[in-house]
Amino acid sequence: MSGTQHLVQMANDIGHFFRAEDKREDAVAGIANHIRRFWTPRMREKLIAHIAQHGPNGLDELPREALKTIAEHPIVKLEHPPGGDAG
Repeated sequence: MSGTQHLVQMANDIGHFFRAEDKREDAVAGIANHIRRFWTPRMREKLIAHIAQHGPNGLDELPREALKTIAEHPIVKLEHPPGGDAG
Protein backbone atom coordinates (compact mmCIF):
# COMPACT_ATOMS: atom_id res chain seq x y z
CA MET A 1 0.00 0.00 0.00
CA SER A 2 1.45 3.38 -1.00
CA GLY A 3 1.80 6.24 1.45
CA THR A 4 -1.12 8.08 -0.10
CA GLN A 5 -3.34 4.99 -0.04
CA HIS A 6 -2.49 4.57 3.63
CA LEU A 7 -3.51 8.19 4.30
CA VAL A 8 -6.80 7.61 2.46
CA GLN A 9 -7.45 4.54 4.60
CA MET A 10 -6.63 6.44 7.79
CA ALA A 11 -8.93 9.32 6.79
CA ASN A 12 -11.72 6.86 6.00
CA ASP A 13 -11.24 5.18 9.39
CA ILE A 14 -11.58 8.55 11.11
CA GLY A 15 -14.66 9.22 8.99
CA HIS A 16 -16.24 5.94 10.08
CA PHE A 17 -15.81 6.92 13.71
CA PHE A 18 -17.40 10.35 13.27
CA ARG A 19 -20.22 9.03 11.06
CA ALA A 20 -22.16 8.37 14.29
CA GLU A 21 -22.64 12.13 14.81
CA ASP A 22 -26.27 13.24 14.50
CA LYS A 23 -25.45 16.17 12.22
CA ARG A 24 -23.37 15.85 9.06
CA GLU A 25 -21.62 19.17 9.73
CA ASP A 26 -20.59 17.94 13.21
CA ALA A 27 -19.08 14.81 11.66
CA VAL A 28 -17.13 16.85 9.08
CA ALA A 29 -15.92 19.28 11.77
CA GLY A 30 -14.88 16.39 14.02
CA ILE A 31 -12.90 14.74 11.24
CA ALA A 32 -11.21 18.02 10.30
CA ASN A 33 -10.37 18.75 13.94
CA HIS A 34 -8.94 15.26 14.43
CA ILE A 35 -6.78 15.49 11.30
CA ARG A 36 -5.53 18.96 12.27
CA ARG A 37 -4.65 17.78 15.79
CA PHE A 38 -3.05 14.43 15.09
CA TRP A 39 -1.69 14.46 11.54
CA THR A 40 1.55 16.19 10.68
CA PRO A 41 1.35 19.11 8.24
CA ARG A 42 3.19 16.95 5.72
CA MET A 43 0.55 14.19 5.94
CA ARG A 44 -2.29 16.70 5.44
CA GLU A 45 -0.52 18.44 2.57
CA LYS A 46 0.33 15.14 0.86
CA LEU A 47 -3.27 13.91 0.85
CA ILE A 48 -4.72 17.30 -0.13
CA ALA A 49 -2.24 17.58 -3.02
CA HIS A 50 -3.02 14.03 -4.14
CA ILE A 51 -6.76 14.75 -4.15
CA ALA A 52 -6.22 17.97 -6.12
CA GLN A 53 -4.12 16.15 -8.72
CA HIS A 54 -5.83 12.76 -8.96
CA GLY A 55 -9.29 13.22 -7.46
CA PRO A 56 -10.68 11.63 -4.32
CA ASN A 57 -10.10 8.00 -5.40
CA GLY A 58 -11.18 5.78 -2.51
CA LEU A 59 -11.83 8.65 -0.10
CA ASP A 60 -15.28 8.62 1.50
CA GLU A 61 -17.54 11.66 1.38
CA LEU A 62 -17.15 12.89 4.98
CA PRO A 63 -13.32 12.85 5.09
CA ARG A 64 -13.29 14.39 1.60
CA GLU A 65 -15.39 17.30 2.90
CA ALA A 66 -13.18 17.60 5.99
CA LEU A 67 -10.03 17.78 3.87
CA LYS A 68 -11.68 20.37 1.63
CA THR A 69 -12.33 22.45 4.74
CA ILE A 70 -8.72 22.05 5.85
CA ALA A 71 -7.44 23.04 2.41
CA GLU A 72 -9.65 26.13 2.35
CA HIS A 73 -8.84 27.11 5.96
CA PRO A 74 -5.43 25.61 6.81
CA ILE A 75 -4.91 27.66 9.97
CA VAL A 76 -7.67 27.63 12.55
CA LYS A 77 -7.79 27.68 16.32
CA LEU A 78 -8.42 24.11 17.44
CA GLU A 79 -11.27 23.38 19.83
CA HIS A 80 -8.96 21.34 22.04
CA PRO A 81 -5.29 22.10 21.34
CA PRO A 82 -2.90 19.16 21.70
CA GLY A 83 -0.94 18.83 24.91
CA GLY A 84 -3.55 19.51 27.54
CA ASP A 85 -2.76 20.64 31.05
CA ALA A 86 0.15 18.53 32.18
CA GLY A 87 0.69 20.65 35.25
